[in-house]
Amino acid sequence: MRIPVHTWSTLPDAERDALLRRPALADNAAIRRGTAAILEAVRANGDAALRELTRRYDGADIDAFRVTPEEIEVAEASLTSAQLAAIDLAIRNVRSFHEAQLPAATRVETMPGVLCERISHPIDAVGLYVPAGTAPLPSAAIMLAVPATIAGCPSSVLCTPPRADGTADPAVLVAATRAGVNDIFRAGGAQAIAAMAYGTESIPKVCKIFGPGNAWVTCAKTLVSSDPAGAAIDMPAGPSEVLVIADEGASAEFVAADLLSQAEHGPDSQVVLLTTSARLATEVAAEVRAQLASLARSAIAAAALGHSRILLVDAIEDAVSISNQYAPEHLILQVANPRDLLPGIRNAGSIFLGQWTPESVGDYCSGTNHVLPTYGFAQTYSGLGVDQFLRQMTVQELTREGLENLGAAVVTLAELEGLDAHAAAVTRRLETDS
Repeated sequence: MRIPVHTWSTLPDAERDALLRRPALADNAAIRRGTAAILEAVRANGDAALRELTRRYDGADIDAFRVTPEEIEVAEASLTSAQLAAIDLAIRNVRSFHEAQLPAATRVETMPGVLCERISHPIDAVGLYVPAGTAPLPSAAIMLAVPATIAGCPSSVLCTPPRADGTADPAVLVAATRAGVNDIFRAGGAQAIAAMAYGTESIPKVCKIFGPGNAWVTCAKTLVSSDPAGAAIDMPAGPSEVLVIADEGASAEFVAADLLSQAEHGPDSQVVLLTTSARLATEVAAEVRAQLASLARSAIAAAALGHSRILLVDAIEDAVSISNQYAPEHLILQVANPRDLLPGIRNAGSIFLGQWTPESVGDYCSGTNHVLPTYGFAQTYSGLGVDQFLRQMTVQELTREGLENLGAAVVTLAELEGLDAHAAAVTRRLETDS
């Protein structure tokens, strides 16, 4: 498998746009129709539909969806001490970074007698989706469960697809439990999103759904978020992607390894290299072929590489501009003095600086969250943090002096809008002696 190399400056605009198009959006209409049918089935028939869809898509017959404490114990016993230690280290680092994100209450006296506040409360019920697909993702359980726990959400429900034997991946179960979530259910795909959005006999309805997934999961999240009876969502987070900006001094070996680390996620993943060096482009293409041969998931990575690109640019500034247009989920800067580029980076989910910072550390245990916007939504969405598990409310309290100071302006503005009842709510108070 060879990643094609294109010289950006020679391409017409239409071809540039085509090269930056995500593959997972190619059959969007068909995915939307199929997803809508799944949502309606689960909404109408609850657990019965969930069982039938689980049998169809996961090949598993499920009696009880909830994972029991005994199953958690069995899962923990199946992991080695090194695996448990790695999970615990990841939880510690992610917790350390996310605890620092808790917002402080805001309290401002905007003028004498007028006090304004902003306070935070955890969302009452959240749904956490941990995909399994072609590979289980205990790291995703950590990334979702830790901030939900720090925020203090009263109810946290986690869904993850069952394996063919009906059990959930043991590492996912252990990671979720150790990170603070106990209500875990065996359900995956768009049907799990439907179950959390609308509720079934087994799976409680939640207020907001978090977590990455394939194009079907992402579509399901989008649809339920536009339904008043559904649930809000964190962001569009689907198939993984990485963009690498590399200069003449970058390591072709390291760049190729970074590209393959995302290509192996799934056949609908996309990886892009932007470089000023024709030599590096050639060497990276060769390194990708060499490293691909040794990967256990080489067939999956090869499929992803089929719609991946190497773009040769005239200057690093051009690469930054293209990256901002693409708005990658992951952005790796393998250039001299990478921090100098940060002020120009506008659109990216998470950024990795320098040759010693592979994207893998963010996926697992550096401390940052790996649930990030894809499909170019990094232009408008942020990666997951504690703040998304909280809701903010404003409070105001006025004394009589405060209302006297503010009242004339309120009355004037109300009259400008023709809302005399608004004005009267002020004047009636100020006309009293009490």
